[in-house]
Amino acid sequence: MALSTDKISLKHLLTVEALTDQEVMGLIKRAQQFKRGAVWQPKKSQYFVANLFFENSTRTHKSFEVAERKLGIDSIEFDASTSSVTKGESLYDTVLTMSALGVDALVIRHSEENYYNQLIQSKTVHCSIINGGDGSGQHPSQSLLDLMTIYEEFGQFNRLKIGIIGDITHSRVAKSNMQLLKRLGAEIYFSGPLEWYEQKFEVYGHYLPLDELVPKVDVMMMLRVQHERHDGKESFSKAEYHQEYGLTVSRSQKMKHAAIIMHPAPVNRDVELADSLVEGLQSRIVAQMSNGVYMRMAILEAILEGRV
Repeated sequence: MALSTDKISLKHLLTVEALTDQEVMGLIKRAQQFKRGAVWQPKKSQYFVANLFFENSTRTHKSFEVAERKLGIDSIEFDASTSSVTKGESLYDTVLTMSALGVDALVIRHSEENYYNQLIQSKTVHCSIINGGDGSGQHPSQSLLDLMTIYEEFGQFNRLKIGIIGDITHSRVAKSNMQLLKRLGAEIYFSGPLEWYEQKFEVYGHYLPLDELVPKVDVMMMLRVQHERHDGKESFSKAEYHQEYGLTVSRSQKMKHAAIIMHPAPVNRDVELADSLVEGLQSRIVAQMSNGVYMRMAILEAILEGRV
């Protein structure tokens, strides 16, 4: 697929379904340009962005902060634990306040799925919204940086075989990736505990036992076991999970020579994959984290350009 030479403008970034193929590829191209040293030429002298994270985060939160600083954006500090949220203030009223203060865009992570619907329908909230993760819903910026990493490796998506393995039901990353990758021509395969797999995913790909999937795919996309969403009801130990559903060293030796390992992180080492594989030759996990800054620069530019 050819890359557009036009800059992308977006009002919000909420779900991957809302992005056209041209917008996806345009964001990948722009992120690659930023990675090569491109500089943003803003249309206004000052932009304000606030990162509202109501769930814990390291990579997404801090890479947005780094991206904002690289672009010269004024990043507004927000800590939910010291804000009026502790007094019972709703998400809507927090966002309404930020809008009234003149903040241009908000990066929001919240436990409620589709939290953004009320915000974008409001006639008095004027901030652009970037979804940093909504419950078990979607994680569009992670999906886009994942696609950037895959595109850098293979130069295409069409007919690539992608394995998505693990806690699929609770993974917003998995849901965003299966939708975008399928649309761009990749062949999707799933594996992991059947209790964390739903029939609705068959629209995007097919379930295979892990040992059958490993030698077949070009990308092993491992998912974090999301203990915080299971209410302590997991039916196996970490060691049992690793042997049954994890990428062990012995399983990794059956991968294609050119196949790569990905993971949105944080990694539960020796659970989803063996500790020695996290920074191994076939791993692109560190590259994903680095690419996250450049992709989020592209996203922020597209959102702020779209406001002028």
